[in-house]
Amino acid sequence: MIITGFRGAFQGAEVTFTSGFSPGGGQSGVSKAFVARDAADLLLSDLSNKKSETASGRGVLLLADGSRYEGDLFGAEAIAEGELVFTTNMTGYQESLTDPSFAGQVLTFTWPLLGNYGILPGISESSGVWPRGVVCREIMDEPDHRHCIGSVHEFLLAHGVPGISGIDTRDVTCRVREYGVILCIFGPISKESEMVEILKNMKSPDLEDLADEVSRDDAVFLNEGATDGDGTPLPRVAALDCGIKYNILRELCQRFEVLWCPPDMDYNQLRDEYQIDALFCSNGPGDPAHPGKATDARHTLAKATKDGLPVMGICLGHQLMGLASGLRTYKLRYGHRGGNQPVLDLHTKKVSITSQNHGFAVEDPVKGMLAPHPSGANSGEVDNLTDCEVEVRFVNANDRTVEGLDVKGRPAFTIQYHPEACPGPHDANPLFDRFADLIANHLEVKADAKTR
Repeated sequence: MIITGFRGAFQGAEVTFTSGFSPGGGQSGVSKAFVARDAADLLLSDLSNKKSETASGRGVLLLADGSRYEGDLFGAEAIAEGELVFTTNMTGYQESLTDPSFAGQVLTFTWPLLGNYGILPGISESSGVWPRGVVCREIMDEPDHRHCIGSVHEFLLAHGVPGISGIDTRDVTCRVREYGVILCIFGPISKESEMVEILKNMKSPDLEDLADEVSRDDAVFLNEGATDGDGTPLPRVAALDCGIKYNILRELCQRFEVLWCPPDMDYNQLRDEYQIDALFCSNGPGDPAHPGKATDARHTLAKATKDGLPVMGICLGHQLMGLASGLRTYKLRYGHRGGNQPVLDLHTKKVSITSQNHGFAVEDPVKGMLAPHPSGANSGEVDNLTDCEVEVRFVNANDRTVEGLDVKGRPAFTIQYHPEACPGPHDANPLFDRFADLIANHLEVKADAKTR
């Protein structure tokens, strides 16, 4: 959908913006591309149509260890509660706010200024804002960018999410780094006694089926009929949505015909009814060992791998493959969240700068659980559902935790980071090409066997 006649807040000129998310739009062979909502569309549609009351006045942030911080409220008038985490990105706050992997968490931005270029159309990673609250040092009330359609305050307000500024985020971050991610709550200072009681009885969001909360419920083709430049149909890939980011779907649509499907889609249905050529498993929030939708996706991954289908997993998808291969997953002390995580390829010895957002990791088959959370939370022993062994291909150069696996004897691999974010700026992007090559080789062998 095209929005015309929108006047930029600072440029004074009439600007035309495109709303919605449609990675198959204009693609060769696609007659009807699927269109989803972009989170910023709420600002394009009607800035005055706010679903929530505006937060104002003094607020207080309380941590489960007794720490207390006062600040100023913004965004929606609500009490935020969840697991306090931090991200180190200097930019990309809109992408972080709309990343489903932050579901269940209260997000602290370590960079002291939030919102200087405002909210831009068409760059969100999903249709919603997923952190349950936002903590920052300073919020920019009047952002400045030629494509700005609103401020972070207006964005959070439109999505019903509260924020608090004026917080000593340096002290908060040091506390989380030393003691690990921690439960927290913030809201109006007038409700402090009420929030203290809520915090006492608060449960970890890891106990919730967060993958179910952020994923879609039905299967849709994003670019049905997509072809390459020569008119040859592109391979069909099913993308299991555990909280998938839009940029991942964009990268997949550039190379494949993509079936965007729920995480509990049965492998036999994908294989027989949809006749997929490969399976992809996305990023997502929460504990990978949760018995809900994440476990459903794990079983689908395991069946596809065992069947010899090309498989790729990112972030939560990587953790689910680790579990499916008999490796434990465990909670990290404070996770890896930011755009500057160095990852070493043990085969090439090359280090890539990667974007990451995860609080759990896969144990190293030899070294075990590295940089664990003080709680010791982990999946416990699990069965190998794939009947295959895995090899550690990538490790984090800082703490040596596992960042990627290759499945031995199968066209399957996983990575813990987000290659579509390209912070390097394009270091990790070829991993999608690697997936495409695995699929091409698989189809070639399959066709040759059929001919014989």
